[in-house]
Amino acid sequence: MFKKFYFVLVLGATLACNAAPSKPVKVAGSNNLEPTKQQSVVCKTVASLISQWNYKKVNLNDSLSEVIYKRYIKDLDQGHSYLLATDIKDFDKYKNSLSDDIKNGNLNDVFYIFNVFQKRYEERIRYSIAQIDKNFDFSQKESFTYDRANLPWIATETEMNTEWTKRVKYDLLNLQLAANDIAKNKEKLKKRYQDLLSQNSKLTGDDVFQIFMDDFTEAIDPHTNYFDPFHAAQFNMEMSRSLQGIGATLETKNEYISIQSLVAGGPADKSHQINTGDRILAVAQGKDGEFQDIIGWRIDNAIKLIRGTKGTLVRLKILPQGKSVSDQPKVVEIVREKIVLKDQLVKKEIRTFNNNGKTYKIGIINVPAFYADFNALRAGDPNYQSTTRDMKLILDTLKRENIDGIVVDLRENGGGSLNEAISLTGLFIKTGPVVQVRDTQNQVEVNKDDDPSIAYTGPMAVLVDRFSASASEIFAGAIQDYGRGLIIGTQTYGKGTVQSEIDLDKVITPSITDKLGLTASGNAVTKSSTGSTNNFGQLNLTIAKFYRISGNSTQHKGVIPDIQFPSIIPLDKYGEDIDPSALPFDIIAKSDYTKVTDFTTAIPQLTRQHEQRMSSSASYKAILQNIADYKKSESEKTVTLNEQQLKKRRDEDEQKSLDRDNALRVALGLQPLKKGQTKPKKEDLDALKLEAGQILIDYINLDSKVTRVGTVKTF
Repeated sequence: MFKKFYFVLVLGATLACNAAPSKPVKVAGSNNLEPTKQQSVVCKTVASLISQWNYKKVNLNDSLSEVIYKRYIKDLDQGHSYLLATDIKDFDKYKNSLSDDIKNGNLNDVFYIFNVFQKRYEERIRYSIAQIDKNFDFSQKESFTYDRANLPWIATETEMNTEWTKRVKYDLLNLQLAANDIAKNKEKLKKRYQDLLSQNSKLTGDDVFQIFMDDFTEAIDPHTNYFDPFHAAQFNMEMSRSLQGIGATLETKNEYISIQSLVAGGPADKSHQINTGDRILAVAQGKDGEFQDIIGWRIDNAIKLIRGTKGTLVRLKILPQGKSVSDQPKVVEIVREKIVLKDQLVKKEIRTFNNNGKTYKIGIINVPAFYADFNALRAGDPNYQSTTRDMKLILDTLKRENIDGIVVDLRENGGGSLNEAISLTGLFIKTGPVVQVRDTQNQVEVNKDDDPSIAYTGPMAVLVDRFSASASEIFAGAIQDYGRGLIIGTQTYGKGTVQSEIDLDKVITPSITDKLGLTASGNAVTKSSTGSTNNFGQLNLTIAKFYRISGNSTQHKGVIPDIQFPSIIPLDKYGEDIDPSALPFDIIAKSDYTKVTDFTTAIPQLTRQHEQRMSSSASYKAILQNIADYKKSESEKTVTLNEQQLKKRRDEDEQKSLDRDNALRVALGLQPLKKGQTKPKKEDLDALKLEAGQILIDYINLDSKVTRVGTVKTF
């Protein structure tokens, strides 16, 4: 279905790219960033594609324009801390015209709003720097409202100055509570603010465009997204769990791009010339390319230069950790390779449980995403990386270990490849439908597992949380509908929409590309030497909805577990059901499938056993207390600026937190920590994961008659 859609979409996309928008309005005190012709073309292209093909069939009218406008303002200044009421009044004239601007590719109003915001941002930070050298009295009974999101916009600059003086006082007070040296703390705070000014000066028109396009597309629905070339490359890297580069994680430290970590076995690691903490001063392409200084650069721009196609050479000027800036840097030559991000792949552990004098081994398999290296697959690589392939290898290993059951951990798994969700389900059922997909024409396609082989036939549970979404919900929903395993955890995210990934280089015609002065080759733009995948970016367009084989949509409501845990992630802040642009829940006809097992009569008994265990569990009580404390802290918007009162509050909160952590540690058989003692890095305090394993053991010990369907025995 998706290939057919994409073919029609490419042939049918027609664009009018000749309209000349009005000139941008200059804003004194800002960097006066301006949109490019290329961004104008992309904006119109995205608007055209959304109008024609988005599942919701929305019109870019005044009503939607106001939604986009409000999202954009909120995105820029969510805390009402920079813009004045007069600025908002000025911007309101664009409230009903942004939709027309989008259709015409006129981004001048969008950039004007941003430039005013940037001016205000600069004013606030410079004002803050000027306040640092004042004498602050931390014994006053004074408070600071740090979250103004629900308060009116500040009316005058005088009122704004009052609020920001309190903000500076609060920032300085925080440093004082950590180390009582006012002179050093003032220098530290000044450096922090100066770094903010430096980062602000590095913002580009690409940043403004990406921010606004996010607000535009997400006003349509939460999962229609535009990615500029850099973010498109990042998205596709996440999908494949691999990249082409040197195998290093970078960070910014004091204007330098530094090595945060190295991928074991990657090119940088194998060179034995690069270490964590080293600073990269400049980058050159190939043997003869000129070095480009990257000191002071933003990290994403530096990544564009360092990352590149497998087999190409990149040269780096490195200043090793501990060396002075006056020392001679060394030049390191590295040939880029394909890097597999192994820490983001499916992984396993085996946990041993004792129950009524008997020992059980439970395999716990963490699935961080539904990934597949499509480029390697298309290239015919028989060892391409994918969730299903990795899972099958792990299941084979666990079976050799004679495990008694498995828990598939999908917590914080935001989804990924639809095909992987289907094939992964196929590892646990014989054959049959897995998910239904309804398109814009109300045609329903049933996606099936046709492979009769089963990789694992034993008892299983699936652990989910609020951040389990999309493909995770397809897998968990299918396992639940078939009765193939128990679903344990909290209500999932509710992301039940299908996106098609559209390479805009294949939609925007060569004639337009030529007019913009970009290099074209047929319908595709030539890849740059920096590793960017294209010139125009990518649109992920919502084109369909997922439905479970039972007929229920996963959209909006998600998957409700058979046995529920309290949610550490606040359900009222995250999830599809809190987004006003999200598609609704609905139901279609069920698919033709046969349940493996029916847990209906077993679930009440398993729930009782779980609740009895939790009623006396110190770790469970600690989790509930953490949730309660989080809700309390979230409701607070104001903090005291009295040093004695704040210190007392912080000390009490730290002691409560330490007591809860130690209660959890003791419950899990670990030694309690003393105040100030660092937690060991590799300790596992995941009590909910262990409880999921215990619930599965409870099920294994049930009479098989409780979960029998007709003549079909359990597993």
